[in-house]
Amino acid sequence: MTRASKTALSLQWQMLAGFLVGLIAGLIVHATARDAAWVDAATRYVTGPIGQVFLRLLFMLVIPLLVSALIVGIAEMGEIRSLRRVGLKTLVYTLVVSSIAVAISLIVVNLLRPGDGVDPIQARAMLDNAGEGARAILARGGDAPKGVDALLAMVPDNIIRAMANNDILAVMVFALFFGIGLVLVRTEQTKLLLSAMEGLFEVTMRLMGLVIRLAPIAIACFMFNLAAQFGWELLERLSAYVGVVLLALGLQMVGVYSLLLAVVARRSPLAFFAGVQDAMVMAFATASSNATLPTAIRVAEERLHLPRRISRFVLTIGATANQNGTAMFEGITVLFLAQFFGIELDWAQQLMVMLVCILGGVGTAGVPAGSLPVVAMILGMVGVPPEGIGLVLGVDRFLDMCRTTLNVTGDLVAAAVISVGEDEEEEAPA
Repeated sequence: MTRASKTALSLQWQMLAGFLVGLIAGLIVHATARDAAWVDAATRYVTGPIGQVFLRLLFMLVIPLLVSALIVGIAEMGEIRSLRRVGLKTLVYTLVVSSIAVAISLIVVNLLRPGDGVDPIQARAMLDNAGEGARAILARGGDAPKGVDALLAMVPDNIIRAMANNDILAVMVFALFFGIGLVLVRTEQTKLLLSAMEGLFEVTMRLMGLVIRLAPIAIACFMFNLAAQFGWELLERLSAYVGVVLLALGLQMVGVYSLLLAVVARRSPLAFFAGVQDAMVMAFATASSNATLPTAIRVAEERLHLPRRISRFVLTIGATANQNGTAMFEGITVLFLAQFFGIELDWAQQLMVMLVCILGGVGTAGVPAGSLPVVAMILGMVGVPPEGIGLVLGVDRFLDMCRTTLNVTGDLVAAAVISVGEDEEEEAPA
């Protein structure tokens, strides 16, 4: 095991420990001293501010991180001239299948509503005690455009203002078009511009890694506040949330992927899943698409017998851009927390959540809890307190293993689908 993987594993255990410490302490306080004055003082002046500092650091870095990641991810799809057609097919496939994945997750969470059942008076009290930051987010969510205005707001007329207002969807649409522009224009100057974007991405990733190291402390504070307020009811809602996430991931894996394999790729789904089980086990064990990439490439070439030039291109791009499981997790988490806090999102807001999750699946950072900045940003965008992310981070390690398995399997399905019609072409030189 590499030093980086040891650090990531250690961080995940630290986050789980923070989750348990905050949860147990909060449950004890809820059972013994729920209305004590010192509890209110502790949450208002100690645990609350610590969590707010963590969220502010995330918000400070999320715009440059997502913009640079999305631009680089799109631009790299046209990096190899001989595979430009394959790159376009990969882009279209990624956007269509990611849309289906997020739609499934939103339908499931709306039908089963795992966040319902919390006392609305308690939820509102939690919001009132969350401080000025949460109230400002709620106010901004109430002023957010709705209906047709929300669709028009996706296209920014001033990108600087959109960044200043944390209009994440407008910023990501700009980044999407900018990345397409870098694909279309191939000059020495645009190569320098792409190199600068890669540098911005690497620097921001490094800083995000430092911020994520504070996550165990922040999670303990978040969970203490939530458990002290809601008690054992919190655990009931959390188990329902995990069940909904696993159900949505299973529908995508067994339903959508099987249909794509049988109808488009003309392969037996059972034979395909049996052939890629090595990559699936590796993905579940490491919870990392990048760490599983060598195994996925070997499986694609030796077990599935896919053209090398197609499989390597699609799997390399898919390790960062085709993340169906991550997009589904983000959508379910946002709607679950909205339900938990009694905030109803209309169809326009849910459509915005869906679009951000699709684009976020392309630009999610490859760091521990890499989807955390996207989830926190979407929560603020739709008027849900970002402090709620502390509720789900304690079970994130297990869910991360499951959604990474879906991500890697989806990459192999994409390689099989995109290889259709490409087999007869002459292999490009190594």
